[in-house]
Amino acid sequence: MNTDTTPMLASLEYLPYLNELGETTDQFAGKVGVYAIFDQAKTLQLIGYSRDVSISLKQHLVRQPEGCYWLKVQTIDRPSRTMLEEMRLAWIAENGSIPIGNDAEEAIWNQPIDAKLKMTAAEQAAYAATDEIGRIKTLKQVARRVEAEVLADLEARGVKMAIRFDPKLKEEGLLNLK
Repeated sequence: MNTDTTPMLASLEYLPYLNELGETTDQFAGKVGVYAIFDQAKTLQLIGYSRDVSISLKQHLVRQPEGCYWLKVQTIDRPSRTMLEEMRLAWIAENGSIPIGNDAEEAIWNQPIDAKLKMTAAEQAAYAATDEIGRIKTLKQVARRVEAEVLADLEARGVKMAIRFDPKLKEEGLLNLK
């Protein structure tokens, strides 16, 4: 599987996103590579590359659990950013259209979950009516509520692995894996 030539995306086998234990595979831990993520119907959602494919796959799963059912991965022994980007672009070209995760939903797939966007009217009022310490407290409460929703969505998706979010980012109303 490790090669420095660009394989056709269609030539790579589909791998299940979660194993029978409800966890992502650890076979890509610490591996540099390019990956393609597919939904349940095997519709391409995102093509990305990473210095640690395993960590990136977990982040995408947390952010878009319903879009992460299948994947194709090509690890690279002697990577360069140019090589990774060229392979990503070749796979997008092979697909014939830009996947939604590389286009309209790029931020949703690649940025921390912004709990501030899910504030209720009461939470917005509490946030607006207080000082900096009160705002941090409100953001942490909102982040914890959104975190519970994310964890419930992941459980419904069949995820059984432990998920831990960075506690410092919760003060900013953001959820990102630690």
